Amino acid sequence: MSRIPRFQEHLKTAFAAEAASAARYRANATRAQRDGMPNVARRWQQLAAAKDVLAIELLDAAGQVRGADADIGTAISEERYENDILYTKMIQDVDQETANVFLRVVNAQKEHLRQLEGLRTDLNASQGDVSLPPEVDRGTAPSAPES
Repeated sequence: MSRIPRFQEHLKTAFAAEAASAARYRANATRAQRDGMPNVARRWQQLAAAKDVLAIELLDAAGQVRGADADIGTAISEERYENDILYTKMIQDVDQETANVFLRVVNAQKEHLRQLEGLRTDLNASQGDVSLPPEVDRGTAPSAPES
């Protein structure tokens, strides 16, 4: 028996489905762009953005968007779990090629964790919003591992 109410389980499942679809659509857009089909890529990106809106609505309805301090703490906890437990277990259970993919993800995740910890530090030192680091302001911050 679950420890969370059924409606919360359903919201969590629906969020995971919408978020996964959005990520898949962005991957399809990247492939379409690489294949020389920029308009197909743009259509995939548009669909991904619509899926993101639905995922955000579901996450909010589940009470999982609580404000800067709580959200940063949750994100840091999730990154640590993924790096220290989730991917570590998976790497031990797969072939070397797949393990290498997970290792690249973990390396990117370490940078995400560093950025989240920096954001928490900046937020704690501010009296409101924070300044953007130059790489974020220019849109050049790393966001995903290279394949």
